Amino acid sequence: MTSNVQLTRRGFMGASVALSALLASGSGLMAQGKDGLTIAYNLPVQSWDPTTGPAAVNPALQSIYLAVFDRYVGQGPDLSFGPGLLTDWGFSEDKTKITMTVREGVKWHNGDDFTPEDIVWSLERAANPETGNPMQFVWGKISNYVIDGNVITADLLTFEPALFKWMAFLTAFVLPKNYYEKVGAEGFEKAPIGTGPYMVDAFEQGAYVRLKAFPDYWGDAPAFETVTVKFVTDAASRVAEVESGNSDITTNIPYEEYDRLIAKDGLSGEAVPITDIGMIFLNDIDVMLDKNVRLAAHHAINKQLIIDRLLRGYGVPLSTLEVPGYAAYDESIKVDYDPEKAKELLAASGYSTDNPVKFTVQTTRGFKPKDYEMIQAVVGMWRKVGIEAEIEVYEIAKHYELRAADTLAPAAFYNWGNSIGDPSTSTGFSMFGPSPHAVWDTPDLAVKIGPLFGEPDEEKRIAGYKAVSKYIAEEGYVIPLLQYVMPVVFASDVTVTPYTSGDLLPQAVGKA
Repeated sequence: MTSNVQLTRRGFMGASVALSALLASGSGLMAQGKDGLTIAYNLPVQSWDPTTGPAAVNPALQSIYLAVFDRYVGQGPDLSFGPGLLTDWGFSEDKTKITMTVREGVKWHNGDDFTPEDIVWSLERAANPETGNPMQFVWGKISNYVIDGNVITADLLTFEPALFKWMAFLTAFVLPKNYYEKVGAEGFEKAPIGTGPYMVDAFEQGAYVRLKAFPDYWGDAPAFETVTVKFVTDAASRVAEVESGNSDITTNIPYEEYDRLIAKDGLSGEAVPITDIGMIFLNDIDVMLDKNVRLAAHHAINKQLIIDRLLRGYGVPLSTLEVPGYAAYDESIKVDYDPEKAKELLAASGYSTDNPVKFTVQTTRGFKPKDYEMIQAVVGMWRKVGIEAEIEVYEIAKHYELRAADTLAPAAFYNWGNSIGDPSTSTGFSMFGPSPHAVWDTPDLAVKIGPLFGEPDEEKRIAGYKAVSKYIAEEGYVIPLLQYVMPVVFASDVTVTPYTSGDLLPQAVGKA
């Protein structure tokens, strides 16, 4: 067990590789023993197509999807990239073409052979705007596929520096061409198949999914024959699940409960910095169009106090959407806690504690440890300087719906995941107005970020993102709060290897 001080003072790249574990269980919904594992998970699966719709870009669902489906490119506990359904990949020297080598000897869950055609079909489908892939603007940059044996070549319509990193990230799952075309979208939802280590054995919407080990999986066989993932959205209920022994593993619980549970006989735990960022989106509407209000809202927040008081020291305060270990992290960019400066900024726009600026801030409650309580604390700090914010609670699915429609409140709390550590997938997509994941749409920022998506000079690209991060901090276009440390509690008869991506993979859970 690593101490709090060690955990909170190192970036996720330095954290021990270990979390890839968590989700498994047998035929019933109680903790299963030797051949099965039960996980109490913090949100339900909404859809079994991991490439379309809002669920496809929810980092917290990737763990379950990765049990059933495989990505083009694999990723290890320390965020390193490795073979997935592709065993080799690369750009041509002039950056106009790509080459991909497809893994041989792979089977789909229905017994069909996996082929290069499945790769091409999946990428072409992802690039088609009509399919609803949220990352279509990435996949749409590839065209004119040619298959020669198990090697695929294709043209790049626009160079995408992070293309192969994206192939290990959101929506980058390979689906079965023949089976999907045969059963259609509705049939696939009823009976999804992949090439992953587990097959979907039973599923009850909003309640649980039971997984069964796939005997013909191309990789290492998982330790548990069955996995039951219970969908338990209430944090207190997840604590009760693991404490009672009804579940073997749970995560994203309050840190005081984590400390209490791991001190009990029969329970163990892991807590490591992960790539998730707690942040407050600011929407370019109403009072947020006032720079003084935006900056005052940021300067008024004592992030370290929130981490110490609410998260028991489990967290790292941030001033940008890049964290230690990300390629474009710049520790020199700071937005300090300065309530007096916040008051001065508000006064310049005519606001004070007697005449406060007012807006709504949205948040989840129980999705992440102390999410609601953190926003309560923030609202209290805001009140002291002249900001009166009304809290609106919503489910995480509602956040995605509102964000996709660009109808979030002026302020909205969220956790941003970026397991590939590239600035395009943190600062880039979260702050680039035309992106479906951004809500700040002013053209000044779009013209700064847009060219970086295709910048072929890596040094220039990273420097560009650092400059953008500095500009965002100076303008107050977003309020980064902290880098999360994810608490995982599990029965002492299992082993858990934390992934610094925050993924909790059933196939990585072992027997002690």
